[in-house]
Amino acid sequence: MLKKFFINTLSSFVGAWIALLLVGVVGCIVLFGFIGRLALSQNPEQVKSRSVLKIELAGPIEEYRMEERPDPRDIITGNFSSVQTLDVLIEGIRLAADNDNIAAIYLDCGNVQAAPATLNALREAISDFRKSGKKVLAYGDELSMGAYFVASAADSVFLNPGGSISLSGLGSTSMYMKDLFDKLGIEFQVVKVGSFKSAVEPYIMQEMSAPARAQLDTLYTNMWGYIRDNIAKSRKGVTANGIDSLINIKNISFAPTSLAKKSGLVDNLIYGRNMKSRLASLVGAEEDKLNFVSPSTLVNQTDWANSFSGKDRIAVLYAVGEIADGSDRGINYENLVPLIVKLADDKDVKGMVLRVNSPGGSAFGSEQIGEALDYFRSKGKPLAVSMGDYAASGGYWISSCADIIYADPLTITGSIGIFGLIPNFSGTMNKLGVSPQTVATNPSANFPTGIRPMDARQLEVMQAYVDRGYEQFVSRVAKGRRKSVEAIKRIGEGRVWDAMMAQRIGLVDSLGSMSKAIEWTARKAGISNKYNLGAYPQFSPGIWSFISENGLADGLVSSFDEDYFRKFVSEYVKTILARKPIQARMPEISVGFGL
Repeated sequence: MLKKFFINTLSSFVGAWIALLLVGVVGCIVLFGFIGRLALSQNPEQVKSRSVLKIELAGPIEEYRMEERPDPRDIITGNFSSVQTLDVLIEGIRLAADNDNIAAIYLDCGNVQAAPATLNALREAISDFRKSGKKVLAYGDELSMGAYFVASAADSVFLNPGGSISLSGLGSTSMYMKDLFDKLGIEFQVVKVGSFKSAVEPYIMQEMSAPARAQLDTLYTNMWGYIRDNIAKSRKGVTANGIDSLINIKNISFAPTSLAKKSGLVDNLIYGRNMKSRLASLVGAEEDKLNFVSPSTLVNQTDWANSFSGKDRIAVLYAVGEIADGSDRGINYENLVPLIVKLADDKDVKGMVLRVNSPGGSAFGSEQIGEALDYFRSKGKPLAVSMGDYAASGGYWISSCADIIYADPLTITGSIGIFGLIPNFSGTMNKLGVSPQTVATNPSANFPTGIRPMDARQLEVMQAYVDRGYEQFVSRVAKGRRKSVEAIKRIGEGRVWDAMMAQRIGLVDSLGSMSKAIEWTARKAGISNKYNLGAYPQFSPGIWSFISENGLADGLVSSFDEDYFRKFVSEYVKTILARKPIQARMPEISVGFGL
């Protein structure tokens, strides 16, 4: 017995050392691979005379630069690469217009993944660039609708003869799952305020309610009208009605590419290999010496948005993602509130632009952020809000008391309402043969619980709780927008609005880009002639940024991938479970655009 014990112990000891040795060997291979890739990497981009700014309209476009948190599957397969950000793209285009070495812009179009407001901001930047007199050329093997929306602002649009152009209008599909939950024995008990607060519907209904359908119909009609009309204005001989006809009658997405040229959607049909010669001819350079630069190359040559200690500073504070208490995957009030207070107390910060791109989330977290923003304004500093893709429900809560609100015409906002969604798993437990037994000193000691339904009194308590939150929400909006509570309730009820309608009903002050919000803030602070700009939370590149920017992720497979994957899944599950029972969150709207 003793001998067997020593043999097992020794084998475990040796096994552990072998495992450590293997990890060390793999680590060295990865390290030397990094060094080798760096040594063999190409020279950094240089902005030479007659250079072309190349913008790749492919993949996701995020709101701003932040530390990379990659999907573990991409790390394992080596597909991990740096994500493009709207702030760098917009600033790069602006710098290119004033840079004598940049002769043109080339839009290399693919399957771009971004919401309409993000793509519209990019499109407007392209239109502003053209005012410099420099040309913009766009090409795509296949033009997705999102990519084409941006490309239509170019001087010339080219399509591969064997490719396609996708135009289909706007729409979305919501999965209503009541029957599924019934089969699983799961019941969702709902308390809410707002007939349009439809985020709860997929859990408790079999089909969409009339109010929910009506608000989406209005939303998509207005947004599509803006997109269609702007494409028509940019393309000679193309009309808004003609675009609808191409979609509804001629099925342009599945038609021969010759129809895209004949109808005026594109200027010519050519193969991608011919674009380089066209660009070289355009800028007066030899084809083999044509120099492409990226927006990040231009931006990295400046100190744009990197002033964190200078005087006369405008802070741009990003609030992006779901408002989820305690989670860093979104807007965590525990991190954001201290930062707002710090900026308020910093005498060198003269004003702030809050960039909101959020569908909302925790009502409690929204209120904490709103109170901190009130503190900022109490210091006599101007506060402007710039809305991105979404600024709805909790996203509008934190926006409503700003001095001025700017939004992109295609921003989705409003959704002034609150709901509670409390699951009851008693049916599931019965199916599994589980019988919970509770001992408590008070009837509501475990209330609310997910193992039994709420009784009438408990439902009444929860409804009163939600009603108080709604009154707080409405009162805050009424104060911020300088309207009566009754007026806000008429446009509230959880209804989402496009920014164009939101401006008409007083939820938004002006339609415009973030740069306009920055200019207004600087002017209001009395420093419009010269000011510094700092973007917060402050970006500090980490290991994943280093890997993606230097192309070091190819084939990266090591022992820490599995650990990272487990952590990734764990954090995601914790985010869901950590949601407060009372939410100020817009319904799940994923506009079918650019897919």
